[in-house]
Order: sequence, then structure tokens, then C-alpha cells
Amino acid sequence: MEFSSKLLENAVNEISQLPGIGKRTALRLVLHLLRQPESQTLHLTNALQDLRTEIKHCKNCHNISDVEICDICRNVNRQQEIICVVEDIRDVMAIESTAQYKGLYHVLGGKISPLDGIGPHNLTINSLVEKVKAGKVKEIIFALSSTMEGDTTNFYIYKQIEKYDVKTSTIARGISVGDELEYADEVTLGRSILNRVPFENSLKSS
Repeated sequence: MEFSSKLLENAVNEISQLPGIGKRTALRLVLHLLRQPESQTLHLTNALQDLRTEIKHCKNCHNISDVEICDICRNVNRQQEIICVVEDIRDVMAIESTAQYKGLYHVLGGKISPLDGIGPHNLTINSLVEKVKAGKVKEIIFALSSTMEGDTTNFYIYKQIEKYDVKTSTIARGISVGDELEYADEVTLGRSILNRVPFENSLKSS
């Protein structure tokens, strides 16, 4: 692809690094931005800059937040003794959209995947175990995607906390095996949360 401007080429190259966006799509986006009022493009660049410099992670659940403790963790109406373990913020958003879950979350930041060089120490597993050790957690709900990596992560966490007095459950398999949580429809995901089963049962059936 030949460019008449180095500035245009640089912008296209940067945007094409985003997931699912090739050079042609990146070019269309850049040309669209050039057709818009300059103020609109500046709003976009400022929003992206603020995102990178101002964004925080909740000290309690590790969710993305504007403040040190996110709105969900600060909500006194949530069930503080129930924690739903998820991979990232997309899963929090997916579960919240069902309006069926009223507990708290713990965002791991990924799944154990030796092939990708991701081990337990790369995730927020230790802080989750510390919460359980403190004795205030009554139930841990595993809500990772039903992939080999998700099941491995669930089992690893389960072994870390099984000696403590805490109930462990997993979302019902209304979610197809291999599916990512964020792509499940709200009704199916909501029912999977409500109809969760003891984690030990999932071990026997696997």
C-alpha cells in the first residue's frame, strides 16, 4: 500500500495494530478522522491519553476503575461475602448486564497458560487467596471461560483454597464448552450464574 503522506502512513500503521483491524480498515478510519472537525479528533486523542495516564485498577478486586476502590466494591448493597472470579473487565461487564448477580468480583487479569508464558504469579491469585484466608468470604464462584486454560486456572485456585471454610461453585454449563463469557447472551449467562453448581461436581464430570 503506497501512501502520499508519511503522517498518514504512520497513523494507519498505528491503528492497524489494534485487534481485528487491517491496513485497509485502518486507512478508512484515518480518512474518516481527517474528514471530521479537528475538535472531534482532539477529543478522541485526549480521551485515549487520559485513559493511559489516569486509569486505575481497584485495590480490592483489580477491576479497571477511575478511583482506588471501584463503585461495585464500594456498594454497600452488594453481597460482600460472595466473590465471582473472572478473567478481565469484559466478563464483569457481561455478568453485570444480566442484573442477576449481586456479589463482588475478583479480576485475575488472564488465565494460566504455560504456552503463552502465563503462570499463577502473573495473575492476581495471591490476593484472592488472602481474601479467603481473612475468613470473610463465604463463596467463591468460578466464572472463567470453559476452555482448557480456564479449567486449569479454576483447579489451581481451588487447590489453593480448599483447606479453608469457603464454598466453591462454578457457573452452570449453559455456556458452551470453549466459549468466552463476553459472547454469551444475557439470559443464558444470567441463568448460569443463578444455577451455579458446586465446583467439586465439575471435577467429577470432567
